Amino acid sequence: MIVKTKKYQLETGTYIKLGLVNILKEQWWVALIAVAIACGYFWIPSWWWISMAILAYVLYWLFWVIQFAGVTQMEQNKVIFEKMAYEIDSRQILMKLNTKQGMPIKWDMIKTAEVTKDAYILKMSKAQYIHLPFKIFNSENEKKFLETILKRKELIK
Repeated sequence: MIVKTKKYQLETGTYIKLGLVNILKEQWWVALIAVAIACGYFWIPSWWWISMAILAYVLYWLFWVIQFAGVTQMEQNKVIFEKMAYEIDSRQILMKLNTKQGMPIKWDMIKTAEVTKDAYILKMSKAQYIHLPFKIFNSENEKKFLETILKRKELIK
């Protein structure tokens, strides 16, 4: 069976939000580093420890916001944010701009998958993922088929 979805365009705001949430989940330990720096206050009592820890943490998040916002502005990444349809089967995911142009993504390129309340998120790296909202599927059976594939590939539990 091949699941053919409706055309869908990933919004830049959604991409940035999903990217930042992904970074927060993968690199939660960075907050512990900021807390450790702030604990320098107990060694030498000065508010500089706390203010520099907060500044470092804010700069860390600003770095990632700039990275994800920059991806949305780059010319070579404009394709990611165009309207495209997906054809999904047990071999690959085919991202189609039109009937003649498309890009296959093999399942082994997908590292993990996540089912949220309104979408499937297939993660390939920190900054690369495929966002498949439930509204692009034509029936419940197609969603169940995709979920079955994800379970067989051991991408979700």
